[in-house]
Parts: sequence; structure tokens; C-alpha cells
Amino acid sequence: MSAPQFRWRAAALGGAAAVLAGSGAGTAWWATYRLLMAQAGVARGMIGRDTSKPPEADGIYTAGCAEPEPWRAGKHADLHLMIFGDSTAAGLGCAVADEVPGVRLARGLAEATGQRIRLSTKAISGATSKGLAGQVDAMFVAGPPPDAAVILVGANDVTKKHSIRASARRLAAAVARLRRADAVVVVGTCPNLGTVAAIPQPLRTVVQNWSVRLAKAQHVATTVAGGQPVRMGYLLAPEFRAAPELLFAADGFHPSAAGYELAAAQLLPALLEALGGTGAFGPRRRDVDSVRTRE
Repeated sequence: MSAPQFRWRAAALGGAAAVLAGSGAGTAWWATYRLLMAQAGVARGMIGRDTSKPPEADGIYTAGCAEPEPWRAGKHADLHLMIFGDSTAAGLGCAVADEVPGVRLARGLAEATGQRIRLSTKAISGATSKGLAGQVDAMFVAGPPPDAAVILVGANDVTKKHSIRASARRLAAAVARLRRADAVVVVGTCPNLGTVAAIPQPLRTVVQNWSVRLAKAQHVATTVAGGQPVRMGYLLAPEFRAAPELLFAADGFHPSAAGYELAAAQLLPALLEALGGTGAFGPRRRDVDSVRTRE
């Protein structure tokens, strides 16, 4: 048994023990452990069933534009924003491009600064923190690094039972590579999977604890590597619990358009702050703080 599998099973056993604390039912304790493992298999299968693709969203965004300009060599953009991570970064569950979180961020940057924002997406549905290295590699192959990067990853690390320490280490490595390339980096940490009502109890308690622990590790790893973390699970869990029918997509796992809008609203201020603080908006760009003041 691998170390990640051992840790997952240990977590499951811990959840089973918590559920049955004080019951004195030894055989029931083992039965609950088996139930957790069966529930985990069903949940992973349900999460992986959506084979649809998020809407195509890349291009150049300007304030008030109805549609983005297609990017081609020789086109001008003031700032290049790149999105890394998993299906939530790519916008799985969105019906149209304007609902995709990267588009919301690009439009938000364009509106706040009056500049031309190029959006590129490297995120891949189903990716875990292991996949970040390949996404960053693809970035370097495709061309110069972006001015700003946003990373959303972690939920698949939980459902695939990856080590929290290893996942955080891989995230830190990706952030550090992007920072060495002079990109500012904002990371939305792992969502709180305890908000996913489609995951039955007691498994939901186990994955909630796992995702909260991973988010804390990601927060530290991102900070140490020079990025800016945004505590997505902590900030959004109360909203998703209060209105799951509005904020979850039809599959019950991914955010809906309204859920992505809520997430982007948490990420945009951090992105503006990171860009303003590093001087990424140079002399020919408006100062972000002055734009905010006028608004």
C-alpha cells in the first residue's frame, strides 16, 4: 500500500471512529470503514463522469467589449493573464464563455485598469497538483511567461487520495517557477468539499477534513513560494451551504455560473493587489489603486 493510500485509509478510519464514538460497536466500526471506501469509489465515479468541455474563452479583453479579440502573433496586449489548474480553473459547468472564471477575471482587470488583457488557459479538467508542472512546461514551450497567473487546484488531490504534503510541495514548485519568471501568482486554495451534499455522510466529513487540511497546507506553500493565496473554502463554504441549488452546477460537484462569479469576486481583488504591488502595471498603465479610489 502506498503512503497516500495509507493516509487516506487512516483518515477514513478516523472518520469512522468519530462517527461511531461511544457506540462500542466493533463490527459496525469495520462495516463503516468499508462503507466509506465504497462511498469514495462512487463519489470518484460521479465526479469523473462529466466529459463535456468548458467554453473556449481565450483572447484579448478590453473594457466593455462584447467579444474578445482572437490572439495572434503581432497583436498587442498590456497584460497577459494565464489560468492554471483543474476543471474549476477551466470553468467546467459553465454554459457560455462569459461565465468562465478566467473571463470574469480578465474582464475585471480590463474594467479596473482600462487596459488590454490577454487571457490564456492552461488548466485541464481532472488535473491534480501533479499536473501543474506539465502545465507550466507547456507555458514555456508556447511562449513568454505571463504577467499574472491564477491557480485553482486541490479538489482532485482529495478525491484521488494524494498526500497533502506532496500536493502542497508540488503547488509550491509551480508557484516558485512562475515567480522566477516574474509573473505574479494568485492561488485559490482547495474548496471545502464538505459543501458537496451529493457526497453522502460519513464520507463527506472525511473529505471535508481532508480538503480543509490541504487548503491550509496550500496557503503556507503559496506564501513561502512568493504567491498570494486566497482562502476559497473558508470564504465560500457558508455561501455554498446556504444556496447549493444556485451555486452548484447540474452535476452537484462543480460550481454553477453563479458559483464561479462568487469565486472570481474573491480572486479579483487579490489579483489587482498583487499586480499593483509589483509594478506590473508600468508607467504607461493606470495605477490600480487610483482606479479603485475613483470607483
